[in-house]
Amino acid sequence: MGRKKLEIKRIEKNSSRQVTFCKRRNGLIEKARQLSVLCEASVGLLVVSASDKLYSFSSGDRLEKILDRYGKKHADDLNALDLQSKSLNYSSHHELLELVESKLVESIDDVSVDSLVELEDHLETALSVTRARKAELMLKLVESLKEKENLLKEENQVLASQIEKKNLEGAEADNIEMSSGQISDINLPVTLPLLN
Repeated sequence: MGRKKLEIKRIEKNSSRQVTFCKRRNGLIEKARQLSVLCEASVGLLVVSASDKLYSFSSGDRLEKILDRYGKKHADDLNALDLQSKSLNYSSHHELLELVESKLVESIDDVSVDSLVELEDHLETALSVTRARKAELMLKLVESLKEKENLLKEENQVLASQIEKKNLEGAEADNIEMSSGQISDINLPVTLPLLN
């Protein structure tokens, strides 16, 4: 008798939920261990329970080393996220421009170095956010163009196969006509010339 498929939803009974958590956590850790042994991979696993208990597993390397490698590998992504969070402080570029304009309208002699440094930071952040958004839009455009190219290639292949099929059908029809013409030539009565 097969096992019943479990519906994936929150388990209401607290004791059942805790037992399931422990079993599945142990199973997950065992799968991570197997993956590290079979593939010689560095595997790091963090699990935080509903009661805020932290469980971790690492194979080969220490977990800190794996996390450092992850941080170095994805530093650009983390910087982009940091820029996005900073950009949330600015409602719009219009407000930033108003801020710059208000600082520049003041006489340069009255503006402090700290104020100018802060203004420069705002401008650099806005510029970085703008560049990141531009790069994101360009990547989306490139992806959509690649998808369109693939669709056109597939359509081209379909049309080419249809043309090839039509050509083969036409060649077969020509062969049938030619062979029927040859057969009729063979069946013609042969007349011998009369000798006088």
